[in-house]
Amino acid sequence: MSHDGVGPRAVMRSVAFLTAGALAAPALAACSADDEQKSKPVAAQDVAPAARALVAEGGTLRWAVDAVPETLNTFQADAGATTTRIAGAVLPSLFRLDAQGRPQRDPDFLESAKVVSTEPKQVVVYRLNQQAVWSDGREIGADDFAAQWRALAGKDNAYWTARNAGYDRIEKVERGANNLEVKVTFAKPYADWRSLFSPLYPKDVTGTPDSFNDAARRGLKVTAGPFSLAKVDRKGGEVTLGRNPRWWGRPAKLSQIVLVAVPLDQRAAALADGKVDMAEVNPEDAERITRAARDKGSKPLQGPSATPSGATGVPGAEQQQALRGFVIRKSLEPAYTQLALNGSRGPLTDERVRRAIARALDRTELAGLVLKPLGLPAVPVGSHLALAGQDAYQDNSGSLGKQDTAQAQALLTEAGWVPGGTVKEEPKKKKGAAGPEGHKAEHGDGTGDDGAYIVGEDNKPPAQHDPRDHANKPADEQAGRRLDGELQQEPGRRPGGAPGAYAPKGTAAPGGAASGVLAKDGKALQLRFVLPSGPGSKTLRTVGDRIARMLQKVGIRTEITDVPDDSYFKDHVASGDYDLALYSWPATAFPATDARPIFAKPVPAADGSLSVEQNYTRVGTDQVDQLFDQAIATLDEGEERDLVRKADARIWATAASIPLYQRPQLTATRTDLANAGSFGFETPVYEDMGYLKKGAKPSPRAS
Repeated sequence: MSHDGVGPRAVMRSVAFLTAGALAAPALAACSADDEQKSKPVAAQDVAPAARALVAEGGTLRWAVDAVPETLNTFQADAGATTTRIAGAVLPSLFRLDAQGRPQRDPDFLESAKVVSTEPKQVVVYRLNQQAVWSDGREIGADDFAAQWRALAGKDNAYWTARNAGYDRIEKVERGANNLEVKVTFAKPYADWRSLFSPLYPKDVTGTPDSFNDAARRGLKVTAGPFSLAKVDRKGGEVTLGRNPRWWGRPAKLSQIVLVAVPLDQRAAALADGKVDMAEVNPEDAERITRAARDKGSKPLQGPSATPSGATGVPGAEQQQALRGFVIRKSLEPAYTQLALNGSRGPLTDERVRRAIARALDRTELAGLVLKPLGLPAVPVGSHLALAGQDAYQDNSGSLGKQDTAQAQALLTEAGWVPGGTVKEEPKKKKGAAGPEGHKAEHGDGTGDDGAYIVGEDNKPPAQHDPRDHANKPADEQAGRRLDGELQQEPGRRPGGAPGAYAPKGTAAPGGAASGVLAKDGKALQLRFVLPSGPGSKTLRTVGDRIARMLQKVGIRTEITDVPDDSYFKDHVASGDYDLALYSWPATAFPATDARPIFAKPVPAADGSLSVEQNYTRVGTDQVDQLFDQAIATLDEGEERDLVRKADARIWATAASIPLYQRPQLTATRTDLANAGSFGFETPVYEDMGYLKKGAKPSPRAS
């Protein structure tokens, strides 16, 4: 998601009406000429590009993944990042993402696709590549499109689908002049029609509920891509993809791609032992690999924090020697880490308090903590709905305002939180020795029994932590490392530091609250900051601690609580059991469709609960919903982009989700592996991956 993020599908937010003043933000004016120019990605992809003529025929690429997927059907709820990776190699995708995160027609499958009519209804005509066939020899055609539409339209409850966005707007799918021409008529206009039928499954999978629900979970007998599914070994933790003999496009250079399940913290050892040839790694392992390869010209990661932690021990000379055959490919992942504010409870139901928190944060400093030590551009993310390089990107953070301590304090005062107010003592649960600062710690390490510690005006700041990231990949749609395939959560921490600097959960501030701590109605302004705990947590530790200190400066105390990785999203973030949390969302080429459930206004459910879809902050407005609805219904691409930008500006104004930085992407690859590494936005081109011929070197551009 590491736990720096969450996957594309999650949950949503709750109550909290927003004042009109919040939406009347100064940055909602028309875009300038500079804004209209297409932005560029903050960091380019790093994939060692090489012309196909320089790549040898054959060979096996062993590629580390989080886990063997529970299902091979990307439209099911438990599909993860590995499901998507397999589908990209063995199934048709009509549109692929380029290096700027923009959808582009894939000519191997699609000769053309365009809207041929808008009145009285939107009609799209697809013309398929005449050579495109399934692995059983049958041509890809209109029957496959129709079967997938019926399975995903949401009208037949026998199909267990996790999403039907877009398919539910289709009225009918018909054969055109022949089976290679597909005519799709929409009941309602749909701007993101390019998102549909990618991947496209054969009618053998989508034709019946049984094949869709069960058969496609364990295997795919019929495929159509440069590779086919050869073997799924769940016990051994491997998925083998072999060359597709019926592939009509450029032949795959590799004979096989083997996806090997390897935990993040074991990947350096797996690389050294020859078990894998490519793996996303955490910053600590990336530095070890860079140091090992330094004599071969590999550029080391920058900054003092790039030194490996002694806690993991120094690798043996033999292992370090083996790591010399690898290089680190660095880029930025198409996902961003945010600070989420739960607007459904406590002080954060007041929009002024949320806005004060946002104004207290120096987002440039927070981005620098994570990205500068890695030698990556430390640029804060300016949009919830797109990243730099994508058409919809525009820095709308001005809707909320820049970091300003005085303004943050003024907002808190306006909300009734004043310094020096009377704070009612809470009953003490246990006895403990008072530390030098007056806080009582129940354990020698300064933590409470639940791993909580409090950062407040009367506390010493937490000990500095190594600013490095990467263990997500919820980020793979999961609550484990990746949630929903593309988000990363990052584990929390066990704090260290001076004795007495931390207090267990429930510990009251000493004698009448230290000066500067804010109080209202007898309660101090204290927020519960929940973070996951486990391997790969150093980045979130650093960021969480720095956020706590920034809030401390304006009088807000934070109780930082560690929770187990496997319960972080389900039991805390998704259920609303937090005030502050850090997690990530992936970028999408279709924000009007994919981002709407993340920011939609919650609605009451039949049982009296609140339906929050994917919005963990539980804050929404009718105006944002309306902008999304307008964006998805227009067929004018410029108008859709402008509406998405306006929606983002108003999401900023609610101050429930504060984007911080784009996640780093660090991939270790063999030095002779070409056209593979940190892909950034771009969909991998599986048929071009391979090992360089002897004496060949990667070129600036691949032909």
